[in-house]
Amino acid sequence: MSKKTVAEKIHARKITPPNFIYNILGWVWKTFIAKKYNVHCTDKVGMSHVEGPYIFISNHASRLDYIFTGIPVLPKRMNYVAGYNEFHRSHLSLVFNLLHVIPKKNFVPDIYTIKEILRVLKAGGRICIFPEGMSSISGANQPVAVGTGKLIKKAGLPVYYSVIRGGYLTSPKYNLRDRCGRVEVEVDQLFTPEDIAGMTPAEIESVINKAIYHDDYAWNKKQQHHYDIGDNGAEDLETLLFWCPKCGRQHTMATEGNRIYCTECGNGATLTDTYELVPFDDTCVIPETQTAWFNMERELIKGEVADEAFVLTEEVELGMLPDYKFLSGDATSEIVGKGTLTLDRSGLTYEGTRGGQPWQFHIDSRQLPTYGMCTDVSRFYTFVDGQFVEFYPEHKVVEKFFLATEEIHRINGGQWQDFEFEK
Repeated sequence: MSKKTVAEKIHARKITPPNFIYNILGWVWKTFIAKKYNVHCTDKVGMSHVEGPYIFISNHASRLDYIFTGIPVLPKRMNYVAGYNEFHRSHLSLVFNLLHVIPKKNFVPDIYTIKEILRVLKAGGRICIFPEGMSSISGANQPVAVGTGKLIKKAGLPVYYSVIRGGYLTSPKYNLRDRCGRVEVEVDQLFTPEDIAGMTPAEIESVINKAIYHDDYAWNKKQQHHYDIGDNGAEDLETLLFWCPKCGRQHTMATEGNRIYCTECGNGATLTDTYELVPFDDTCVIPETQTAWFNMERELIKGEVADEAFVLTEEVELGMLPDYKFLSGDATSEIVGKGTLTLDRSGLTYEGTRGGQPWQFHIDSRQLPTYGMCTDVSRFYTFVDGQFVEFYPEHKVVEKFFLATEEIHRINGGQWQDFEFEK
């Protein structure tokens, strides 16, 4: 009998509700982790007393959200849904197996995931999903992944939800170093089975988008909670805020310590421990919040991709998941080739090598709503014929690839459209 690959082992699992080990880890979360991150829960339902199967959803603020959402529900146990590629990382695989976490290939159809979710619910279990598909890049939500409404409609069970506030500020995407301050988790019920019966999948997704939307930067501008940003709190912020709002140049922003500035015109600001950006002087042009800055970049890129001649090209290294071993440390893939990545109005094209041989592929824009991001803004991934492929660009252009890909998908009539409400 031939040896099974890691992928084959993952998809051979028949997921059941988690056992007592979950409660042991839950005690650790509640006793130590909640204290470290200053977690405050407001439970409007009394989740610890809710019986029977249900679906629990939440905004996805950070990599710690499984703890922030798990605490209010204890001693009840939930099966979480997490990115498929994370099961290939040695330090996560064991924990995911112990907690009976369900893998999902993000932003592509995954029949295995749906089957296992329904299996757990049929067995009387409870499912927790983060319907945005990955943790926030900007500090605010992105629209929920297409298909969320169909899953909830098919299950026909009560749906509860939480809104996590301060989670992103504790662990921002541009720099994963913990910055403890305050996290608030508010829990309530979103749908009854009767509600769901009278709604279309699109209507369900619309309600979810409004219910879980949250902007951490706007929230803390009012709350003024302090976070331990240290002496280098702005480090790598330019990977997200790559455009200068004063001179209009792109990829000229740089950071040093708690400062972000334009290397061309000197425009800049200092980051405070409440995440305010304080301009250097009266001549500087700085948006009200980092999210506002990020959204202005989206509008800029939206204008660029409106031109049918738009092209974005970058030299990249190509990463893939090994077949027979787990990844160790911070690795999210193994480098197997290099080539040129090109994004235009038709979609994404890679031309280069894989395993020493020529390799290329093209993904139509309507099938590519966005990408996944395993860690920080240094690399990104998607799936090609079901296989995980990760790109390591030569320059700091990851966020521009995200914004341009998303807006091209929308211009060309892709299903994953932007919010219908004013944020």
